Amino acid sequence: MSASLVYLLIRQILQMLTQLARDGGAKDVELLVLRHQVAVLRRQAHRPELRPNDRVVLAALSRPLPRARWSAFFVTPATLLRWHRQLLARHWTYPHARPGRPTIDPQIRALVLRLAAENPSWGHRRIQGELARLGRQIAASTVGKILHHAGIDPAPRRAGPTWTQFLTVQARTVVACDFFTVDTVFFKRIYVFFFLELASRRVHVVGVTAHPTGGWVVQQARNLLMELDQRVDGLRFLLRDRDAKFTAGFDPVFTAAGIYR
Repeated sequence: MSASLVYLLIRQILQMLTQLARDGGAKDVELLVLRHQVAVLRRQAHRPELRPNDRVVLAALSRPLPRARWSAFFVTPATLLRWHRQLLARHWTYPHARPGRPTIDPQIRALVLRLAAENPSWGHRRIQGELARLGRQIAASTVGKILHHAGIDPAPRRAGPTWTQFLTVQARTVVACDFFTVDTVFFKRIYVFFFLELASRRVHVVGVTAHPTGGWVVQQARNLLMELDQRVDGLRFLLRDRDAKFTAGFDPVFTAAGIYR
């Protein structure tokens, strides 16, 4: 491109911008100036230093701005998401200055596991009594904790099939349910209620709410049974934890369909 042609092109652009400013488009011209200045700064500084308030402003402005215009940011969408994860991690991290219980003596732990292995019919209270005879004072709850962390079921179930064996045989008849949470940028916690068919690993997201009441949970359970329709006949067991959101009206919904917890 010749120098005269370049000069002519620049002259026409300047004339257009001048006319645009005269017609009340001063803000548009200002935007063009700012965009060009940002482009110049990008060429000179590849990693700008951002303060916490800069991150807050950019994250807040990214919400109303359409995705098609995100090129105006000098940070990527992945960076904005990383800031969000770090902010939530700092918000939900609690200090661990509170002193805890003393650690369990490794010798006592080994002795508890040995007694449990050699005597499958003994429960945690029986093991506690035998340890007391040996002069080792330990709470029954501590014995139960040691067995639980070692993956040993309490007696007399210890002599029967393990959870792995049970789930392998009964996987096609088992459905499990639980909640997971999603935190927004304003620290609002959203609860997602889902069911999982163990055999197929198929997940059913039945509801999303900020306030999971007992009545809401029961209604989502009814909705799931209606969705499964004829497939409910093949289910026999429901796995859930002891969350307070599973009220007294939750289990009867499945019991009426022949599914037991």
